[in-house]
Amino acid sequence: MLTLTASPALVPTKRRAHVKLFTVQGSNFPSFLPKEVENIKDPFARRLATRIERLPVGFADRSIMSSCVKPLIQSEGSPVVLLHGFDSSCLEWRYTFPLLEEAGLETWAVDVLGWGFSDLERLPSCDVASKRDHLYQLWKSYIRRPIILIGPSLGAAVAIDFAVNHPEAVEKLVLIDASVYAEDTGNLAKLPRAIAYAGVYLLKSTPLRLYANLIAFNSLPLNTSIDWMNVGRLHCLYPWWEDATVNFMNTGGYNVSAQIKKVKQKTLIIWGEDDQIISNKLAVRLHCELPDAVIRQIPDCGHLPHVEKPNSVAKLILDFVGEDSNKEAQSVSQV
Repeated sequence: MLTLTASPALVPTKRRAHVKLFTVQGSNFPSFLPKEVENIKDPFARRLATRIERLPVGFADRSIMSSCVKPLIQSEGSPVVLLHGFDSSCLEWRYTFPLLEEAGLETWAVDVLGWGFSDLERLPSCDVASKRDHLYQLWKSYIRRPIILIGPSLGAAVAIDFAVNHPEAVEKLVLIDASVYAEDTGNLAKLPRAIAYAGVYLLKSTPLRLYANLIAFNSLPLNTSIDWMNVGRLHCLYPWWEDATVNFMNTGGYNVSAQIKKVKQKTLIIWGEDDQIISNKLAVRLHCELPDAVIRQIPDCGHLPHVEKPNSVAKLILDFVGEDSNKEAQSVSQV
């Protein structure tokens, strides 16, 4: 049985999924990661960072070395693809990824174009259409089967946009504390470039990142908050990060509210009951507007349940992914 205790040191088990406690010392991190990865203390973040790799993805007129964590196993079921939120990376899944993988799911954690740890020295456009096409080309090159697509926060907008435009690639959706009702980047797209760069530079500042942790999570100890901040801003240390983020902001960002009713896939909505960033009233609205959706709320949890309550999120995802096979088994047993 999964407990609801969410601690970086204690991630319980389910369905033979067992995450062993470990200390990663002298880790062989990929050479392309910023050297500051060595300063991260969280063993789960360090462990997942050692598995990040770059795959060539044909995109526009070039091939981009695109960062992701590939699955260790292949399964007969649909692969699970984990996105991340705004200005984040695949390391956001450091606690939930191993639970899903060790439960037997073929699990990918993918960095959205413009964030994460891809090689973007020759910077492509990082607008919405480019992010969508890049994800499609990665799927087409390496996965090539309908997926369970999971998007937290702004990643939910990425997931909806992708599922509506490429329904053949997506079997089901999981949306976590979904940021899907913001009307693009609004006036930020009209800012002079100098001001835009100043604002984006602020995004990676220590005070702002610590404040973001304060409102995103419930009662996070200071030393944990500092370490999680270092995990969250690691990708910001690439020289191209500011250009990519300004490009995204200046091109308008995501506006998927009109696409929600076009989603054909069955959808699981997960929401932290204590989310201080996006009201859970919007969870109810989203549930009403999606044609085929179920909603589950996690108590005593803030904006990023897959970080704060990985056991609860893993259980919900495993149940949602397996429900169709369970129904098939019941149907066969009744024949």
